[in-house]
Amino acid sequence: MSSATKRLRRATATRIGPLRHLPALFRLAWSTSRALTLLSVGLRLARAAVPALMLYVAKLVVDTVVAGRADPAGAAGAGAWFTAPLQRHVELLIGIEFALALASDLLGRATTLVDGVLAERTGNAITLRLMAHAATLDLAQFEDPAVQDGLERARRQVAWRANPMGQLLGQLQDGLTALSLAVAVVAFLPWLVVLLVLALIPAFLNELHFNRQGYRLAYRRSPERREGDYMRQLGAGAETAKEIKLFGLSGYLSARFGILADRALQENTRLALRRAVAGGLFASLGTLAYYLAYLVIALRTATGTLTLGDLTFLTGAFLRLRGLVEGLLLGLSQLSGQAQYLDDLFTFLALAPRVRAPAEPAPFPTPIRDGFVFEAVGYRYPGAERWAVRDLSLTIRAGEVVALVGENGSGKTTIVKLLARLYDPTEGRILLDGRDLRDYDPDVLRTRIGVIFQDFVRFDLTAGENIAVGRIEAQDDAPRIEDAAGRALADTVVERLPAGYGQRLGRRFEDGVDLSGGEWQKLAIARAYMREAEVLILDEPTAALDARAEAEVFARLRALALGRTALLISHRFSSVRRADRIVVLGDGRVREAGTHEELVRNGGRYAELFELQAAAYR
Repeated sequence: MSSATKRLRRATATRIGPLRHLPALFRLAWSTSRALTLLSVGLRLARAAVPALMLYVAKLVVDTVVAGRADPAGAAGAGAWFTAPLQRHVELLIGIEFALALASDLLGRATTLVDGVLAERTGNAITLRLMAHAATLDLAQFEDPAVQDGLERARRQVAWRANPMGQLLGQLQDGLTALSLAVAVVAFLPWLVVLLVLALIPAFLNELHFNRQGYRLAYRRSPERREGDYMRQLGAGAETAKEIKLFGLSGYLSARFGILADRALQENTRLALRRAVAGGLFASLGTLAYYLAYLVIALRTATGTLTLGDLTFLTGAFLRLRGLVEGLLLGLSQLSGQAQYLDDLFTFLALAPRVRAPAEPAPFPTPIRDGFVFEAVGYRYPGAERWAVRDLSLTIRAGEVVALVGENGSGKTTIVKLLARLYDPTEGRILLDGRDLRDYDPDVLRTRIGVIFQDFVRFDLTAGENIAVGRIEAQDDAPRIEDAAGRALADTVVERLPAGYGQRLGRRFEDGVDLSGGEWQKLAIARAYMREAEVLILDEPTAALDARAEAEVFARLRALALGRTALLISHRFSSVRRADRIVVLGDGRVREAGTHEELVRNGGRYAELFELQAAAYR
C-alpha cells in the first residue's frame, strides 16, 4: 500500500471514524422510547415522498393546461374551457397538490414535535448515564486535569445531546427524497445528476476540513475554557463575594477572563472567516451546475424534445435536488463534526475506573475483629514527583480511637482516602482483618465507613437532606435525622431556621438561608452520626467550632466511637489528647506513636508541637 493511500485512509478514518458512535446514540434513543423513535422514522419516511409527488402533480397540471389551450374546444373561449372534461382533471390535480401541501406541513410539524420530545428524553437519559458513570470513576481520575477536560467536553455535549440523532434521521429523510427526485431526473437526463454531484463534492470536502479544524480548536481550548468558566464563577459567585470585594479582585478577574475570551474570539473568528470564504467559492460551483442544467432543459423544451410540464418538473426537481444533495453532503460533514464531540462523550463513558471490585469480593467482616494494617504502603499522586506517603506501616485496631497529627503535607488526608479506598496504594498493601482491602467490594466498604472531610460539601438542599446524605436511603426517617442532629449539636442550629428541617440552605436559590462555618460543620458531623458506620473517620471535624462547642462535640464523639473504630485528624492537641493512641506523621511516614502522656514524656516532635500550642494559651 502506497504512503499516499495510507494517508488518505488515516484522514478518512479521522473524519468519518467518530460516526461509529451514531448507532450507539440510536440505540440509546430506542431504549428511551421505542414508540417515539418509530414514529419519528415513520413521519420522515412519509415526508420524504411528498416533494417528488408534488412536483410530478405540478407537471401534470401544466401539461393538462397546455393541452387544453391547444384543444379547439378550449381555444373557443373561457366558457368552453370551464365545461370541458379537462377542467375537472385540473381541479382534481390541484386538489391533490393542495392535499400534499397540507400533508407536508402537518407531517413537518408532527416531526418537529416528536423529535423535540425524543431529543429531550434522550438528552435526559444521556445526562443520567453521564452522572451514573461519573460516580463509578476514581477520585484520582477526577483529580487528573486530562480527565477533567474530557468531562468538561462530555458535559457540553449534553447541551445539544440529541441533535445528531435528529440530524441523522433528517439525513435519512432527505436522502430518500433526493433518491426519488434523482430517479425522476435520470429518466429524462441522467447526466444532470452526475454533473450536480461532481459540482458539490468540493464543497463537501471543504466542510469536512473545517469541521475538523473547529473540533481541533475546541479540543485544544478545553483547559482555557475551563479556566474562563472558573474566572466567571469566581467573579460572580456568592461563595467568593466577600474576598473579591475585600481584596478588590473584580478588575483582575475580569481582565483575566477578558484575555481568555478575546483569544478564543480571535481564533474562532479567523476560522469562521476562512470557512466562509472557501465555502462561498465552492458553493458557486453548485450554482453554476444548476444554471447549466437549467439552460439545457430550456433549450430542449424550446426544440420540442421536452414539454412545458417536463420543463416545470425538471427545473423544480433539479433545483430541489441540488439543495438536497448539497444539504446531504454538508449535513454529513456537519454530522461527522458533531460526532467528533459525540466521540468525547462516549470516550468519557468508556473510561474505566482503576479502583474496582474483585470478581468474587470477600464478605465484609461484621463486626470488624482485628482492624486495619498498613504494610509498607506508598502512594504518589499521578504526575507528582513527591510521594504523599512512603513505606508507611501503621495499625488501627478494632474499637480503637486513633488520632493522626502532623504538619500540612505529612500524609494525613491521603491515609484517610486510602483507608476508604478512594485510592489504591502505589506500593504495599492495606489489610482489613488480615485480608487485602482490594479483596472487598469498595462500595460495600464505603457503606461501612463514615468520613467527614474538612472541606465537606455544603449542599444547597434542605437542612434535613444535608444530614440525611450520611445515609441517603434513610432520608424519610425523620426520627433518625433528628437524633443525628441532636448528637452533633446541630439541633439548635435547625431550631433557628424558619422552616426547620425543611429549610433550604445556601445562597444558590431564592428561598435559601446561609449558615456560619461552625453551623455548617455541625450539620456535617451529624452526617457521621446519621451513617451509624462501623468505622468513623473525621478529618478536622471541629476546625470551625469555638472551644466550648469543640469540647462538647468531642465528648459526644467519644460516646459515638464506643464499640467502633475511629480515626481522628486534627491540628488541635486539646482534642487529640483524648484518643486511645496518637500517631505522629512526617514526610509520609510514622515518626512517633503512643498516648498523649507517653509522647509528651518522650520529648519528640509531638511534645514540641504540643508545647507550641500550649504556650499560646499561657
